[in-house]
Amino acid sequence: MLPRSMKTSGVELPGVGSRDVPLIGYRPLQPGADAPSDQLWKVNENRGADPTQGEPTPMKTTWYCPLDLSSMSELEEDGIIYTVLVKHGPPTCPQSTANRSQNVKAGTEEKLVLHLLHSFSMGDSSFITIFLSTYRTFTSTQRVLDILIDRLENPPGESKSNTRQTFNKSVCTVFSMWLSDYPEDFCSLSDPPCLLRLARLLPTDTPGAEIKGRLLRIAEELSERTLLSGSLSDPIKDVTSPPDPSEFDSTSILGFPSSVIAEQLTRIETELFLKLVPHHCLGSLWSQRDKKGKEGACWSVRATIKQFNRLANAVTASCVWNTGLKSQQRARLLEKWISVAEACRTRKNFSSLYAILSALQSNPIHRLRKTWQDTDREALRRYEELSDIFSEKDNYSQSRELLKEEGTSKFANHDTKNNNRRFTGSCAQGTVPYLGIFLRDLTMLDTAVKDRLENDYINFDKRRREFEVIAQIRLLQSSCKNSIFRTDGTFVQWYHSVPTLREEESYKLSNQIEAMGEPSPGRGLNPTVIVTQCPEVNNTTHRKRLLRHVIS
Repeated sequence: MLPRSMKTSGVELPGVGSRDVPLIGYRPLQPGADAPSDQLWKVNENRGADPTQGEPTPMKTTWYCPLDLSSMSELEEDGIIYTVLVKHGPPTCPQSTANRSQNVKAGTEEKLVLHLLHSFSMGDSSFITIFLSTYRTFTSTQRVLDILIDRLENPPGESKSNTRQTFNKSVCTVFSMWLSDYPEDFCSLSDPPCLLRLARLLPTDTPGAEIKGRLLRIAEELSERTLLSGSLSDPIKDVTSPPDPSEFDSTSILGFPSSVIAEQLTRIETELFLKLVPHHCLGSLWSQRDKKGKEGACWSVRATIKQFNRLANAVTASCVWNTGLKSQQRARLLEKWISVAEACRTRKNFSSLYAILSALQSNPIHRLRKTWQDTDREALRRYEELSDIFSEKDNYSQSRELLKEEGTSKFANHDTKNNNRRFTGSCAQGTVPYLGIFLRDLTMLDTAVKDRLENDYINFDKRRREFEVIAQIRLLQSSCKNSIFRTDGTFVQWYHSVPTLREEESYKLSNQIEAMGEPSPGRGLNPTVIVTQCPEVNNTTHRKRLLRHVIS
């Protein structure tokens, strides 16, 4: 088939300024040959043979137009810009109609909030979901409620009119989705009377009455909490007492099967991942976490990083704490953690997997030349394979591909002698990702794309792109909801007994094991900086290390 320009025989093609359009010639090779797919619309047929004849003449050619019969434009109204998409039916069908949709591109704060009540009728079905996931980057919950309350106090149409019924249905849809997906937005309000005012304005039919009841219960809880405590508790406060370093036995980790350790780590990571609030990962929120007055911001992400650092610290401490061990004994510890990392890979626990690898690649362990030389060669081979998963090559392309392939699958696609068997005991069907990849994407997106257009309208197209990343996180969270685990109290006790080592302390212990100046093994692995004590970071240098670790 060859494209060529030819007259359209008077057929009007929407969006085409000239009658000369590129067409594709098609000649059937045998009688009764089927026409091309429905995406190519017939516009002309040359006359050259008697249609009653069984065999077409060589001159018979049918012409098709391969154009996408749709048009896109922008429509600006008072305070808002829409992207308008019109999809046309085939021009040869007299009954065909055009499908028209309007998606918000940008707008003022007030217009974006009010569009929540009109998005479905305008064909912008994804607007509510995207708005509720990202609005905290440009406004607050209280401000959104204030705008909606003002609108509810002046509803359109008469009480029984179709206009009012449609409006009431939209109101119920918005607040039903909001309460179901983000109840914490209402629970964190400091103004309970606002909810009482909102409840009074909701429709009185069945959906509205149910929403009204939920809002009244939240308002009552907020009032009681204000009277009793006056403040919210810190959701990431560590209530456990600090361990006694004198009681820590680094070699006792060898007594736990690798599958048990991996299961317990996956249990901890899964519980944290399910508590993660996806919009805490948004670049504009995460980048502000260390500013004054933002100490409690993004607490769910901080909790995840705190667990990452705790596990990395446990690996490092178990390997360097007892400086009196022989290199062969210390090599058994490395082999154990490599085995645990492989078991985490089988359980699709990429967060713990990367924490273990980061600790093994850190300078205090990486420089232990004699220990690595005494490590089993097969274990080293598996270690190299696992390390390749988190290679920074092509923006973590291998990690991303694994998440794409295994994100919602039941088991990992991991073909090794030891781990190809389905693990017994608790079945972890979900995938726990390394959160740093998503933080990196959202941080870079926030830096690269402007929040507002030149006319100061809020750039909602940016929010659509951010939502694509958030949707991936929420999909992975849904895969973890049915995971079931047992708790091994003995391992949990050991895990909490690990003393916290500062970076300089672990390096000092490493130098006691093997003196400075001895060459480190040339195995091609770059040491990774391990971040410590994320929530309490005050030092500028530590903050830079935190950012480098989390988004790289």
